[in-house]
Amino acid sequence: MTTKEKEPKENNLIATNRKAFHDYTILENYEAGLELKGTEVKSCRAKAVTLTDSYVKIESGEAIMMNAHIAGYEYGNRFNHDAKRPRRLLLHKREILKIASKIKERGLTVIPLRFYFKKGRVKVDIGIAKGKN
Repeated sequence: MTTKEKEPKENNLIATNRKAFHDYTILENYEAGLELKGTEVKSCRAKAVTLTDSYVKIESGEAIMMNAHIAGYEYGNRFNHDAKRPRRLLLHKREILKIASKIKERGLTVIPLRFYFKKGRVKVDIGIAKGKN
């Protein structure tokens, strides 16, 4: 794949974690799907997503994104979601194991870099990162 195909188009881009590119050196990137509720997808279409201070942790063989803020949907009434709930990332098992082995190294973390739509689905680009001094 060329880099043009890999980068999300501007109109498909939902949110970018600019702080991550400033505070960390990105070593590897992975594309992951998200397990979202209906009102969360509608909020993503309205671009009501904030990725600052969010991170990914691996527990019991699953990748979980913590602290990402997806605002409540305006017309969601009682079916609305919690804005900062933990969200499961959809990755292959071998990718999760590879990421888990990398973050056991000292000073490495996994952070979401950008949210975007790809073929009608919400995707998140996560990166294994090392903090800058």
